[in-house]
Amino acid sequence: MQKIFIAIAATLILAACSKITQDNYNKVQDGMTEQEVQALLGSPSESSGVQAVGLSGTSSKWVGGDATITIRFVNGKVALKSFDKPSAK
Repeated sequence: MQKIFIAIAATLILAACSKITQDNYNKVQDGMTEQEVQALLGSPSESSGVQAVGLSGTSSKWVGGDATITIRFVNGKVALKSFDKPSAK
């Protein structure tokens, strides 16, 4: 019984420590490097990239709890960002 309590407590603590928050999203600024963003948010949950005509682009997504941060990088720097958190019903 004690192991179950410890597992539940650990899960709740980890959920409360999610880096995918509105506050951290607000800290992401245009022009930040991918490394700076990863230092703030951790490794992305998903990431894909393309290269064409001397430009590189990456779209990365961080999912945590009930929020998602999506950031698009052009040549390794933040160009667009969005924060999505479904509204409670």
